[in-house]
Amino acid sequence: MFKTFARRAVLAAAISAVAFGTMGFRSSDDQDRRVLIINATGVTMTHFYASNSGQNDWQEDILGEDVLQSGASVRINIDDGTDACLYDFKARFADGDELVRNRINVCEITEYRYTAG
Repeated sequence: MFKTFARRAVLAAAISAVAFGTMGFRSSDDQDRRVLIINATGVTMTHFYASNSGQNDWQEDILGEDVLQSGASVRINIDDGTDACLYDFKARFADGDELVRNRINVCEITEYRYTAG
């Protein structure tokens, strides 16, 4: 039981650090690439990916072992250190749906909302 608690505590700290921008890269252009991801779909988001639009593959699942319940939000530092502003987002949901949005300018937005429909 302690092992499970310790693992969850470390995971929660890592997610918080990434979400609040205290870990990861810092771009040289001083653009703020932190985006509040809002799940307003009515379904739990199980995976979230944000990859530089210039890449051909998805980076790791930002949520990791965590999920984003409907009605919840998380602030994520999208910055990958390349000074890119355009990112592709992919979200997977508990009902099997997957939503991909391309070329989101994270230098111009502060939040991104997933909605039903």
